[in-house]
Amino acid sequence: PRPLLATKRARWARAREAGQRGAAGNQTLVSFDHPLTAGDEVAFFPPVTGG
Repeated sequence: PRPLLATKRARWARAREAGQRGAAGNQTLVSFDHPLTAGDEVAFFPPVTGG
């Protein structure tokens, strides 16, 4: 997922440094260094707080 972030607008590329907390590949939690292949489904999880 990290290379995918880098291909998007600058604010997406900075998401990891701004507190991005997680990523998923094909509906499974993965690290930001997990390799991607064509057709993979990717989701990024922003930081959240509980109440």
